[in-house]
Amino acid sequence: MTFTSEGPALEGSLVRLEPLGHRHAADLAVAAEQDRETYAYTWVPRAAEVGAYIDAQLARAAAGRLVPYAQVSLASGRAVGTTSYWEPRSWLSEDRLDAVEVGFTWLARSAQGTGLNTEAKLLLFRHAFEIWGVSRVDLKTDARNSRSRAAIEATGARFEGVLRNWSRSWAPGEDGRLRDSAIYSVTAAEWPACRDRLESRLAARRTGSRV
Repeated sequence: MTFTSEGPALEGSLVRLEPLGHRHAADLAVAAEQDRETYAYTWVPRAAEVGAYIDAQLARAAAGRLVPYAQVSLASGRAVGTTSYWEPRSWLSEDRLDAVEVGFTWLARSAQGTGLNTEAKLLLFRHAFEIWGVSRVDLKTDARNSRSRAAIEATGARFEGVLRNWSRSWAPGEDGRLRDSAIYSVTAAEWPACRDRLESRLAARRTGSRV
């Protein structure tokens, strides 16, 4: 199977996805404290927790469940968030990666709405479909998280439904509670249209159009 604990760096014109490491900790500590109200339902560490957060992600990677990335803004050269491949699945053969999730995604407030998220999704989806040859990429978020759902829908991913009590809630004050998760996906057959949509949104941003 081609899924490994450290993926290749993926670079576009706005963002470079670098394998996550403690070298990103100082930048991420700053990024994580920018207007935390925008995170709401998303797991984002406090500045003092970033080292432990990175350790936890690297442990998941060592267990074969995760390929974690720092999202590095090419404009500033600083890490402004994270994202990951998550939960690889091989159904037809142990030698083939059939599906993977894109998750553990967050961006500093200053990086939101800048096109970085759009380009990061393009880079991650392209590598999954065109290099790994997956049949499906899925994404999930708290069903109440309208901001995250809108961002996922903007990629062209298809809404599949809500799975009730599906995973831990990350909302403030909800420790020990479960959340309903909204599930989205892109299949290999849908990838060309999704790719065109993402590339068009990035091209519109370069020309100054609203995306």
